[in-house]
Amino acid sequence: MNKEDVLNRMQIIFREVLDLPELIISSETNAYHIPEWDSIAQIQLVIHIERYFKIQFTAKEIAEIKNVGEMVDAILNKLGKNT
Repeated sequence: MNKEDVLNRMQIIFREVLDLPELIISSETNAYHIPEWDSIAQIQLVIHIERYFKIQFTAKEIAEIKNVGEMVDAILNKLGKNT
């Protein structure tokens, strides 16, 4: 699994959780770009991502992630696929 694979899967998760079927995300995407991405959506996104990838983030790790690209890198690190 590489960055593109993770980003593609996250695209699906974001569309489902935020109920935005046409949403396109990139590595630079963050909550400021998507009005529907509020604090509740953030929790739902993290839960779905953790379940799909079978990983778990600490609260500190989540707080340090600034955009989708950093989340992709964090997922790959958790999976042992260093970026």
